[in-house]
Amino acid sequence: MDIGFASLWHSTGIANFSWGQLIMMLVGGILIYLAIARKFEPLLLLPIGFGAVLSNIPAAGLAESAVDQLLHSGNAAHLAMLAKTLGVPVTEVAAAWKNASAELHAAGTWLATDLGYEPGMLYRFYTVAVASGVAPLLIFMGVGALTDFGALIAMPSTLLLGAAAQFGIFATLLGALALNLLPGFDFSLADASAIAIIGGADGPTAIFLATRLAPDLLGAIAVAAYSYMALVPIIQPPIMRALTSESERAVVMQQLRPVSKLEKVLFPFSVLILCILFLPSAAPLIGMLMFGNLLRESGVVERLSSAAQNEIINIVTIFLGLSVGSKLSADKFLSVETLGILALGALAFCIGTATGVLMGKVMHKVSGGRVNPLIGAAGVSAVPMAARVVNKVGLETDHHNFLLMHAMGPNVAGVIGSAVAAGVLLALVGGQ
Repeated sequence: MDIGFASLWHSTGIANFSWGQLIMMLVGGILIYLAIARKFEPLLLLPIGFGAVLSNIPAAGLAESAVDQLLHSGNAAHLAMLAKTLGVPVTEVAAAWKNASAELHAAGTWLATDLGYEPGMLYRFYTVAVASGVAPLLIFMGVGALTDFGALIAMPSTLLLGAAAQFGIFATLLGALALNLLPGFDFSLADASAIAIIGGADGPTAIFLATRLAPDLLGAIAVAAYSYMALVPIIQPPIMRALTSESERAVVMQQLRPVSKLEKVLFPFSVLILCILFLPSAAPLIGMLMFGNLLRESGVVERLSSAAQNEIINIVTIFLGLSVGSKLSADKFLSVETLGILALGALAFCIGTATGVLMGKVMHKVSGGRVNPLIGAAGVSAVPMAARVVNKVGLETDHHNFLLMHAMGPNVAGVIGSAVAAGVLLALVGGQ
């Protein structure tokens, strides 16, 4: 009877709770609060926060692989079999599994499954939706279907603003490598590249790159990316005001020219051709973005366009959010490296905003004062929030100065720019 009671007690959450799990559940609760009470990126912060709570339920193993379940089982015979598969002593099996090659991972997973261990629900979601790269790409298709590139087509020079805003990505790459000079940090070039993409303010791109270059850092990178996207209305205005004068903010821009349907239909093909010729590594992101936009602009597949804009992107967002939340388990998230990632993400976003505004000032000078430099802040790809913030700051100076449509040009250019930056990093680092 005592043995049965002890077994029951050890299976409860109370007996297995750790302080780390409680802290991460609190973090998940904060994300849910920001989503509901403050409406900060609720479509993703809410499922990410709930996923964080689920992944930290003690003894449930919802975010664990079959091998993780085996390692935590305490079964001496099974641990010995895994150690034999990995070719190490039993005392080193956990460390060996963490650093195992792809072949040993496959063998270990087969062994654990054969012994009756099953991966947790969130781990399955992550494997299917995120590790495969499917979810970010489907979201990019949905973004393309939701996006009107007319403002960019009408004013192609705003591509420069979208490109300038990506400077924060490459500045933060150097910053991440510089952190290795401090104790507790050991970022590889691949890690630094995945962290740097936070500066593009593009959540799907950040997730796509992290799954390929630094899957262990996915949770921190995704939370940083979406958190700073949600804080656009707070982070950007002070930078915009500090770098521009009142007269520059008051510039009224001319109305954009009308864009024909033919131009909008040809635009996806033009971007895709450039991608094929110069940066094939960005083809997955650029290709799905342009395919989604073609569904929208062709006018002949309204059902497909509607599905991409609604049902598909909504379903994928649920699985993506829960999958990212699964990476917020205490053993993966609570580290000094996570704090470094959050700090670097903020720096990347601020630098991207600043360089976009500075390029806007250059265009203001070159155009003879016809370009309002505020629109450069929309070069980060937080669509359409960054464009709305530009419009709001412009209206503070002149209540009749509406910059929303002009800001949408660099805003959608930033989406393309972040995908291009991810392609560059994949081309340079992905093969290492």
